[in-house]
Amino acid sequence: MDYVAALVPPVVMAVAFTALVVTIIKSQGGANKAKEDAIVDAALARAESARQASKGTTA
Repeated sequence: MDYVAALVPPVVMAVAFTALVVTIIKSQGGANKAKEDAIVDAALARAESARQASKGTTA
């Protein structure tokens, strides 16, 4: 019976991880994909411009 108790936690974690991966894959794309991509692009551009500005003032 000890082997069952030893195998249950890894099996539960494997099932939970698989469910997490499936949820992430299913949530990709969809109606809001373009809006989400635009938000990420804007955030990256803002971070890059801040980095360039700080680099220009310290040099």
